[in-house]
Amino acid sequence: MTTKYLVYTALMTAIIAVLGFVPAIPLPIMPVPIVLQNIGIFLAAIILGRKYGTISVIVLLLLVAAGLPLLSGGRGGIGVFAGPSAGFLFMYPVVAFLIGLVRDLYFKKINFILLLVTTIIFGVVLLDVVGTLIMGIITNIPMSKSILLSFAFMPGDIIKAIIASLIGNILLNHSRFQQLLKTNN
Repeated sequence: MTTKYLVYTALMTAIIAVLGFVPAIPLPIMPVPIVLQNIGIFLAAIILGRKYGTISVIVLLLLVAAGLPLLSGGRGGIGVFAGPSAGFLFMYPVVAFLIGLVRDLYFKKINFILLLVTTIIFGVVLLDVVGTLIMGIITNIPMSKSILLSFAFMPGDIIKAIIASLIGNILLNHSRFQQLLKTNN
């Protein structure tokens, strides 16, 4: 890892952490709130790609596991990985890797539609369905109800996917930003 990518990775980890300071929106129908932090996960993958985007997410999760209150609502500590949002947390690196993989494969011809479709498939549908299924297992909610509950997250997450895809598309197609990213990654 070059110093430049070490800095980019740390910067994305910090951005994801700062998004954790935005208060969560609790939902009366389930124990997992709506958070803004997953837009940072999407951006890490889109901007840094599969390797460094995933590393930035893993670093964040390691800091949370060490006890830093970096998740929405000031949550932190190893206990969050056994709570209702554990499925979402464990899926964050997977989602970052998959979105980053598509970004890396199509880096030379990246566009908004490609980023949006990828982010919706992996960052919205996969994250929300798997996250709520694991939440259902932890909280003893039937699988069918868990899948239905995942739809509560999707409208907001689609808006987050649109925002992340717009920002990512603008940055990745800007000549100055392309120069900043230029190295072997």
